Amino acid sequence: MKTTFIYGIGMAAASFVLGLILFFAGFHSDVEKLATGQTIGSVGALIIMVVGLVLVMKARREEFVPEEGFGYGRALGTGTLTALWSALVGAVLSVVYATAINPGLSEIIIESEIAKMEEQGIPANAIEQAEGIIAFMTSPAMMAVTNFFFGFVMGFIVSLIVAAFLKRAAVDAVPPPPPVIA
Repeated sequence: MKTTFIYGIGMAAASFVLGLILFFAGFHSDVEKLATGQTIGSVGALIIMVVGLVLVMKARREEFVPEEGFGYGRALGTGTLTALWSALVGAVLSVVYATAINPGLSEIIIESEIAKMEEQGIPANAIEQAEGIIAFMTSPAMMAVTNFFFGFVMGFIVSLIVAAFLKRAAVDAVPPPPPVIA
């Protein structure tokens, strides 16, 4: 469990650093750049997740002797537990980001979504109703819940795939040669 915890924290921290880079590059403070920043963040987070899960499964596989094996179930369990830790820590870090580092993120997202709806020709009263829902969904608490849920689900899905490649069947122990009778 220690290995999965450490890798889970590492994955969450790497995603948090990516978010900070996007913030300091201006992708989270400008409505026009937000969509690009979200795309970069999503692709970057997926890459971090795949790399993190591959590394943790390889590390856990090395903890088992070849005779014991590291089957699909163990590999999937390792990835799932790591995804859980990453999602938990990531949810906490998203609250820190949305409250202390970039408290204006919710307003930027709301402005961006309203602009998209206006482009589509949605009536003003519908936009007004949607604005309340968007404001609720972009509150720090709801972003944490959403990040936890989707982070864990995506981590589980990626674990299903990665575990298929990193499982290792048990190797039969080689018996010692029979004694030579002379």
